[in-house]
Amino acid sequence: MKLAQASKFSAARLREEFPILARTVHGKPLVYLDSAATSQKPRAVLEAMQDYYQRTNANIHRGVYQISEDATTLYEQARKRIAASLGASPRELVFTGNATAAVNLVAYSWGRSRLKQGDVVVLTEMEHHANLVPWHILRDERGIEIRYIPVTPEGRLDLSNLDALLSGAKLLGLTHVSNVLGTVNPVAEIAARAHAAGALVLVDGAQSAPHLHFSVADLGCDFFVLTGHKMFGPTGIGGLIARRELLDSMPPFMGGGDMIREVKLSGSRWNSVPHKFEAGTPPIAEAIGLGAAVDFMESAGRDNLEETERALVNEAHERLSQEPGVRVLGPPSTERVCLVSFVMEGIHPHDVAAVLDRDAVCVRAGHHCAQPLHEALGVDASARASFHAYNQPSDIDALIAGLHRARALFGV
Repeated sequence: MKLAQASKFSAARLREEFPILARTVHGKPLVYLDSAATSQKPRAVLEAMQDYYQRTNANIHRGVYQISEDATTLYEQARKRIAASLGASPRELVFTGNATAAVNLVAYSWGRSRLKQGDVVVLTEMEHHANLVPWHILRDERGIEIRYIPVTPEGRLDLSNLDALLSGAKLLGLTHVSNVLGTVNPVAEIAARAHAAGALVLVDGAQSAPHLHFSVADLGCDFFVLTGHKMFGPTGIGGLIARRELLDSMPPFMGGGDMIREVKLSGSRWNSVPHKFEAGTPPIAEAIGLGAAVDFMESAGRDNLEETERALVNEAHERLSQEPGVRVLGPPSTERVCLVSFVMEGIHPHDVAAVLDRDAVCVRAGHHCAQPLHEALGVDASARASFHAYNQPSDIDALIAGLHRARALFGV
C-alpha cells in the first residue's frame, strides 16, 4: 500500500520508504543527521527517474515522436506540481541546477541589467555563501555597495536599523531559514519594509521549502530560490520563482538551444518565460524526480512532516543544551526548524564528526558555507545535526551517546 493510501500518518511507515536508511556503516545502523546538506530519497523518486530512463528517455520540446512528447509532458507536469506546491504559476518557475544557480541567475541577469556603480544591495550576516559571493562579484565588477543586516548573539536578525540599511536600496537578499542556526526569519515583515523603501526582495528558500508549509506569495518576495536535493528530490535540479513581469523584463542568463524563438546570422529572438532561461538540454530526469518528491511530500501531508520534524528538533535542542561543555548556537527551539548546530568545549567539530562516524552517525562539521555567520557568533566552526521526517528519536540517542564517547576519548 502506498503512503498516500495510509489512513493515518506514520513516521515509521514513512521511514520505510527510504531504502538507504536500512543500510549499515562500519557494521552499525546508519543514523543520517545531515539532511541540511542533502536529504535522502524515497522509492517514489528513485522509481520515477528510473522509469523515465527506461521508458521515455528522449529530449524534450523538440521531438515530434511519441516518447519525446511523453518526456515533454512529464517534465512540464513536474513544473506544474512543484510550482503549485509553493503557490506559484508554472510560468513563474525557472528550472536551474540548484539554489546557487538560481541566485546567480538573478545576479547575472537582473543585477547586471539593473545595477550600476553606487547602487545598494542589502544582505544579511546570516547568508549562505551562495547569496553572498555572486553579489561580491557584482560589487567588484560594477562598484555597487553592499550593506549587511547584523545577527544578534542569540542568532536572530537585528532589525533595529533596518530602515536605514534599506534607504536607497535596489535589492534585499535574505535567507528564509538559516542553514547554520535553523532560525526562521520574519520574511513577510522584512519584505514589506523593503518594498516600502523601493527595493525588490530575493529569498533563499533552500532550507525552508523542504521543511515549512507556505506559499511564496505570502512571503511577499519578488525572487525565491529552492533546491531539490534537500526536499527528497535528486541533485542537479532547483528553481527560481519570480514574478512574471520581472522574468519578462530580464535578459537571458545563458544562450543556446531551447531558449530562443528564432536565430538568424543577424541576431536572435528569445523564447517566452520560463524557457528563456533554460538553455540547452535541461535536467529532465531530475525535474521528474523532484516532481515525484513533491507528490511524496503532499501525500504524507506537509503539516505532518513539519510537526514530526519540529518534535525532533525540540528534543535534540533540549538534550544538547543539557550536555556539559556543549554550546548550542542560535535561538530557542520554538524559533527554529530542521537543525541544531553546536560546539563542544575542547573538541574541534571535525573531531566530533569523526568520532560520531565510528558509530555510523552522520553530522556535518565546518562553517557550512557560512563563514561570516560563524565569525559573527565568535566560533571558527560548528557541528550540525539536521533532520527530516524520516529521522526518529533513537537517532538523537545515538548522537548523544556519540558525544559522550567523544568527551571520554578527548578527556574533556
